[in-house]
Amino acid sequence: MSKYYRGRRKSNIFDPRAKEPFRLSRSKIDLFLECPRCFYVDRKLGVDRPPGFPFSLNIAVDLLLKKEIDTYRKKQEPYPLAKANGVDAVPFQHEKINEWRDAMRGGILYLHKSTNLLISGGIDDLWVNPSGELHIVEYKATAKTESVNIDADWQEGYKRQMEVYQWLFRQNGFKVSQRGFFLYCNGSLTKETFDNKLEFETKIIPYEGKDEWVEPVIHKIHECLVSDNAPPASENCDFCLYRRSVAEVARQVQTTKE
Repeated sequence: MSKYYRGRRKSNIFDPRAKEPFRLSRSKIDLFLECPRCFYVDRKLGVDRPPGFPFSLNIAVDLLLKKEIDTYRKKQEPYPLAKANGVDAVPFQHEKINEWRDAMRGGILYLHKSTNLLISGGIDDLWVNPSGELHIVEYKATAKTESVNIDADWQEGYKRQMEVYQWLFRQNGFKVSQRGFFLYCNGSLTKETFDNKLEFETKIIPYEGKDEWVEPVIHKIHECLVSDNAPPASENCDFCLYRRSVAEVARQVQTTKE
């Protein structure tokens, strides 16, 4: 048995008869938007997509950024790169900051009472401005020759991610700015030698979030979960195309045997 993928599971499956809230992470909301059928097969039938391998360098950048910015959180001073870019804010000091950053065991939570869905999300950071508004801050890492931005189609998920976090903190009673920030670290590919180190250029990219879509989508997700019928697959879903192709081949093989 693979240690990476164990097939159909028996836990974390939606049961419409259950009284306990069903936890729904930010990433599963994004899965629903990407392909409702994959979402249904995952959360209702217990078969999730095979996991990708972790990006260890990205994880390392994330961890080191948190350690670095936490030193300024402790001193309640602005992060130098933020100050240099005209961002008037300091890292937010709160007793739950580490809990909010732990997507697996904690995160920021909100019980959506009308659907009994417990929405969760693990943030990277929060900064607070002089007026008391929180700014959601997300860390991203890559390595490419051109300057980083958030304009590509595949980066729409980054924007939705931030908007879900903005929505979650607002539901928890916090004053949240529409402006969030992506702290984007780009590994240099122009050095002549490696010299046992990888140098990064870090860029702050502001983004004006709009979270009005979150509430309606949560209701659509609930409708999907309580249905006895799986929704159609998204046209561009590689996973659904793969499953259909395998099923077609399997039928052909069976017909040949017969």
